[in-house]
Amino acid sequence: MQVFLAMRFVFYLMLGMLLPVYVFAQDGTITGKVTSADLQMPLAKASVFLSNATYGTSTESDGSFALRGLKPGQYELVVSYVGYDSYHKTILVGPAPINLTIELHLKSIGLTEVSVSAHKFSKENYVMFLKYFLGTSANAKQCKILNPKVIDLNYRRNDKILEGHSDDFIIIENRALGYRLKYLLEEFKFDGVENLVSIGGQPLYEDLPGSKSQLAKWKAKREDTYYGSAMHFYRSLIKNDLDAQGFVMYRLIRRPNPDRPPQAVIVNRLDHFEAIRNYDSLRRWQQLYNMKRFDENLIEHPIPLNEILHTTDSAGIYAVALSTNLYVVYKRKHDTVIDTQLYRPLDMDDSMVSIVTLYKGYAFFDRNGIILSGHDVLNEGAWARDKMPELLPVNYEPGD
Repeated sequence: MQVFLAMRFVFYLMLGMLLPVYVFAQDGTITGKVTSADLQMPLAKASVFLSNATYGTSTESDGSFALRGLKPGQYELVVSYVGYDSYHKTILVGPAPINLTIELHLKSIGLTEVSVSAHKFSKENYVMFLKYFLGTSANAKQCKILNPKVIDLNYRRNDKILEGHSDDFIIIENRALGYRLKYLLEEFKFDGVENLVSIGGQPLYEDLPGSKSQLAKWKAKREDTYYGSAMHFYRSLIKNDLDAQGFVMYRLIRRPNPDRPPQAVIVNRLDHFEAIRNYDSLRRWQQLYNMKRFDENLIEHPIPLNEILHTTDSAGIYAVALSTNLYVVYKRKHDTVIDTQLYRPLDMDDSMVSIVTLYKGYAFFDRNGIILSGHDVLNEGAWARDKMPELLPVNYEPGD
């Protein structure tokens, strides 16, 4: 399964490259006031939180809010209120307090019919959504969505595309890692032809209560989840301690397999021959479906750090750049999942492997180890299997 996660960021042109716009500060405090730009009045009970972290609150009756005790680093501040467009601002937290005046705008009525129309809740669509949103891992079996009907899902059968979003927070209880998530789902798309999942949204993490022994189990499980993850890898890149942390980077050269028809053609033929019950042809096209998509060659010389990691003019922002695919091996974990599409040399052991495609040849990430725009990166292998039940807040540190 190939997966990319999409988050919303604001961009501007700098030095011929797209770099994020940042509001710079350096403290553990963010205060401010939220008002309606259209009605010129404060908005009480608006949700204010740092996306993908454990920091969140609600506005008071006068629209004021305060987030305190924040770990220094880069975050995306999100403000959400029913009936209004969400507010997003990327902020670098450090020692000086930040104060913001935030105006929300009523949702536009000039949206397409598909965007504004709610679809009848379908158990079939919801089961499909769970498979690709939460996954099928051991962690996923310990996750539960408490309010599934806030998710608006639409399946386009002819295109094999499932799309969805939520106007309110999805409440997810993750009893594998001990988190309760409030997730504002802005975009969900599963493409059944290309076998791609795209997820865009804003999660807020909260610790679940538990006994002393349960909290200890969750702490150990979080650490196990962290080590070998994409977050762990990108943080190790910055610290220049990949080898000490158990990572090795290689170049993977890929070319399309000339003997394999395009994916859309294969899927179309499979549907056709299944419909007319031509099982001989169905078996033939199933064999083509199972063929490798690429002819691949692994350059088994580790990539030096200075050939892939670059600093930028924005504090706390780094770039990873490579003209080929990035092949990452984590030597301290074994991969128990058999993935026939994942390239692995015959003489390689079963260490955990992830393949990264940089669509532009580069991607930006922050000091927390988070890729800034998920649309720039495609993960395959171990990291592609990390869905919502395996994700940690950006302010997580081993030992917390």
